[in-house]
Amino acid sequence: MTNSAATSERFYLTTPIYYVNARPHLGHAYSTIVCDAIARRKRALGIDTWFLTGTDEHGQKIERSAKLAGRTPQEFASAIAGEFRALWDRLGLTYDDFIRTTEDRHKRGVQHLFATLRERGYIYKGSYTGQYCVFDELYVDGPPGTPCPDCGRVTETVSEENYFFKLSAFERKLLEFYEANPDFMGPESTRREVISFVRGGLKDLSVSRTSFSWGIPVPGDEKHVVYVWLDALANYITALGYGSDDPADQARFAKYWPADIHLIGKEISRFHCVYWPAFLMAAGIPLPRSVKANGWLLFDQGKMSKSRGNIVRAETVHEVLGADALRYFLLREIPFGQDGNFSFDALVQRYNGDLANGYGNLVSRVVNMVHKYFGGVVPQHTENWTHHGGDLLAKSAEQRIHEFAKAFDGLEFSRALEAVWDLVAMTDGMLTSNAPWKLAAKEDAESRETLVNCLVTAAEAIRIITALVYPVLPDAAAKVWRQLGLGEIADAAKQNFLTHLAWGGLKPGTKFLEPAPLFPRAEKDAVERMVAIEEQNNKSVIEAAGGAAIPEQPTPKAQPATPQPPESKKKAEKKPMEETKPTPAPEVTPAPTASAAPAEAPQAAPVTPAPAPAEPATSAGTEEKQYIAIDDFAKVDLRVAQVLVAERIPKADKLLRLEVDLGYEKRQILAGIAQYYEPEKLIGRKIVIVANLAPRKMRGLESNGMLLAASLPPDGAPVLAGFLEEVPLGARLK
Repeated sequence: MTNSAATSERFYLTTPIYYVNARPHLGHAYSTIVCDAIARRKRALGIDTWFLTGTDEHGQKIERSAKLAGRTPQEFASAIAGEFRALWDRLGLTYDDFIRTTEDRHKRGVQHLFATLRERGYIYKGSYTGQYCVFDELYVDGPPGTPCPDCGRVTETVSEENYFFKLSAFERKLLEFYEANPDFMGPESTRREVISFVRGGLKDLSVSRTSFSWGIPVPGDEKHVVYVWLDALANYITALGYGSDDPADQARFAKYWPADIHLIGKEISRFHCVYWPAFLMAAGIPLPRSVKANGWLLFDQGKMSKSRGNIVRAETVHEVLGADALRYFLLREIPFGQDGNFSFDALVQRYNGDLANGYGNLVSRVVNMVHKYFGGVVPQHTENWTHHGGDLLAKSAEQRIHEFAKAFDGLEFSRALEAVWDLVAMTDGMLTSNAPWKLAAKEDAESRETLVNCLVTAAEAIRIITALVYPVLPDAAAKVWRQLGLGEIADAAKQNFLTHLAWGGLKPGTKFLEPAPLFPRAEKDAVERMVAIEEQNNKSVIEAAGGAAIPEQPTPKAQPATPQPPESKKKAEKKPMEETKPTPAPEVTPAPTASAAPAEAPQAAPVTPAPAPAEPATSAGTEEKQYIAIDDFAKVDLRVAQVLVAERIPKADKLLRLEVDLGYEKRQILAGIAQYYEPEKLIGRKIVIVANLAPRKMRGLESNGMLLAASLPPDGAPVLAGFLEEVPLGARLK
């Protein structure tokens, strides 16, 4: 099975749908802004484009959060979904549809998909007993007390009847599909991780729950609700009308599916690149053409999350610098697919350097001089101006048009914008070298001709620059387009103006409008103002929640994870509809424990830990053995990881900064091994880490885990633990 070739007739792209346990923040905005920029460019190229975003509103976590907030689940979900939609509208995002998983159209489509999978023999009834993380809606392998591999919180023991999807039947089919469609997944790191995961073996997935009711009922067996991953992933087709009897819905689905791009956060790549294609294969539905994962947006060297106190809201930047400043920074500063660091200082520097002093200043200079020297009317220039850099600038502009298109359409937004700002710098340089303000003071014909050609060339370069940056800076581009006397850029976009963008489009006699400020320079207090707004926002959220903030999720999180049956269950199942008897859950009374990360959901009552027992006395010169129970050992989450980055930390002789890949996520770890290991020799090495160690800051950097090493006498030199056999990333040591 292969996915369909893309056509130029239509384009369908989607954001992740955002889980409503959290108000929107900058990480959510990043994914949605990227999609908006893509959609704007596609439409301006004459491509019929459909841009979908929305919210994921079901699951046990929402049910519990709503109860703590004193609301019904529907009220709770509607309030947060409204905030997402209001923010996207405030930022001027041009989505065509906003899907909510509590809508009837979605419920109808999900039930149709579930019934189809069951009729085709890919869903069977069974039971599950094991560990469950409510925060991430994730089933976890391990004994009672096992921490969640995603958030570190201690899991709960659950036992319930479930329906299971035969994911194990698609292992070979998925690998064949990946090989036949090498561009399906991106970036390359995501492709490697997903293929490694599938090659490690697939287990059947639970696709229903019976221990709570906040979800879509399974058709014909309503004590079950459809599990959130199957529910949420289906939004990409239910929003188009899948499962509807309405001819208009059916026509829309036939027109736009398959999706050209599912744009997601990298932490949910497995679900979009493994589970979603398998569901679609099983249902006989064409697969999406690509799934592209953006990296994490980091703040203070850590991924944005409420537990770390490093949330930044898009409204803050919008209020101080405007939406275009935020859009430009995110697309220019962060190479798509990689993690990117956000700081108010970096934002203001990029704003002043590239927008205020760069593009904005160039527009202001040229428009003002055309008004001053030619009454605001574009003069007739020499057809072939080969002197003083004019011809070179024209050729460079044509080259930048092609460079920008190639990079932007390849999702290399930072490189595309870099090419445009090279043209900004070249235009500035041409103006400086010709000094039109000096030419205007002269009265000879040659100086007058050079003045005309210089300003007309600069104005034409601005027209090219403005057309190219329109998808990224829509508000600023609209203002400049009007100042150039070209009317409304939105109207030009509807006329597919990017399809025929070429040098020479600014005609003599065009009347410029009066110059107007584009990007006023940000003053020194801009950072302080944004920090103050964030502090007030956080205070307001806490007060509104009665002293406990509404819990937030990692950024950007589309849906909770999917439960898996134990390996023994996978081997036992032979027929699609074979049933197994529920296994009773063991009675477990867990002791109060602290999770690796601070709890983000408000607690019903504080837990007072018991006092620590006194240490046993030992005789001088002797050491008493300290035994631990198997349950104590089970709390330590040892995982296989691979070193991606290793580098020394300035002014820290003993520390190395490592970035490691766990298969399901990447994280930063600081290790005191700099005296014993050369950084470059660690890259690519598989190691063992303690994955559920509480985060700790050292030298201003956050460490999320600890390496496992043997300490050798006489000086305690560390030797990293490793493997002789091939071991998949993320495998747990037991």
